[in-house]
Amino acid sequence: MIGGRDRADGKRASSRLRLAILGTRGVPARYGGFETFAEELGWRLAARGHEVTVYGRDRWVPRGCTEHRGMRIVRLPAPRSKYLETVVHTLFSAGHALGRGYDIVYICNSANVPATAVLRLAGRRVVLNVDGLEWQRAKWGLAGRTYYRACAWAASRLPVEIVTDAHVIAEHYLRAYGRRTHYFPYGTEVQRTADDGTLGRLGLSAGRYVLYVSRLEPENNAHVVIDAYRRVKTDLPLAIVGDAPYAGAYIGGLKQTADDRVRFTGAIYGAGYHVLRSNAAAYVQATEVGGTHPALVEAMGAGNAIVANDVPEHREVLGDAGLYYRGAEELAVLLQELLDDPDAAGALGERARTRAAERYSWERVAADYERWFERLVR
Repeated sequence: MIGGRDRADGKRASSRLRLAILGTRGVPARYGGFETFAEELGWRLAARGHEVTVYGRDRWVPRGCTEHRGMRIVRLPAPRSKYLETVVHTLFSAGHALGRGYDIVYICNSANVPATAVLRLAGRRVVLNVDGLEWQRAKWGLAGRTYYRACAWAASRLPVEIVTDAHVIAEHYLRAYGRRTHYFPYGTEVQRTADDGTLGRLGLSAGRYVLYVSRLEPENNAHVVIDAYRRVKTDLPLAIVGDAPYAGAYIGGLKQTADDRVRFTGAIYGAGYHVLRSNAAAYVQATEVGGTHPALVEAMGAGNAIVANDVPEHREVLGDAGLYYRGAEELAVLLQELLDDPDAAGALGERARTRAAERYSWERVAADYERWFERLVR
């Protein structure tokens, strides 16, 4: 991290803002991109003198946790339901937030349009981060896809500020709905983390494994990566890092692979995750839908040699600092080339780290958000 783990560079805020972040599982971050976003942005703004409150779900936030890295934590109940958990919890959070006098309420996920509308009708200043094109995800049935499409349409018509973290998503909202949005990228720590024993516990060695990180859901294509790896001639293991709360059948199918080089580590967060992405021989980004994928930006920050599925979102983020494949055969060929030529892999990783430092550092993202929030309040 630039500037250390628990302080933010730059001047303290000239005026104290009261910011609430809703729509995530909460902090400490133990799930995905929005949770990491809430923590990394939140603590930096708190260190700059602002009052930051993050709302979280009772299943994910430890009991009794009321403060974390300078942020206030509000822990509220949420139903354990694939379709209702996010929406219902955010409505509970909106109800709690109504009486708290926040200057800005920042809501994550376009599914939370109902809470967004409630807060806006009550006169609150609301920012909605719509994420990606969620209706394209295979995990949603017809009802889920229809709901997400309706939310995207409704969001484009609400008098709130809309944020996207990818230009391709901003272009979709402009083209489909005639709505202009604000672009703020996802961030990363631009550094490597030395092994703290994590690799040994997982049966891995520094520089001697290929890394895949994602929620294990069909559209994230772990099955394609495993299929490709069967064709790669190497004794290096493939570390599959991730899990998903409602994808048991898919994950069970993945684990039926006969390739004993494939290691399923489950979800890993915090220091262990930083160690894994800092010591891989190569990294595969296989996702195909969504906006900017946090794991890709984080792999860039760690200086990984990256092979990415050839979709517009990945090309926007990675540019010429990675390699691109279409299908398992091309992925296998590119991985073989990187593993056979460590010098080329190292040079590719350095290009990725340089691009991350220039475009995606959390310090830069937080400073840009702070200036924008202050303009909104003024």
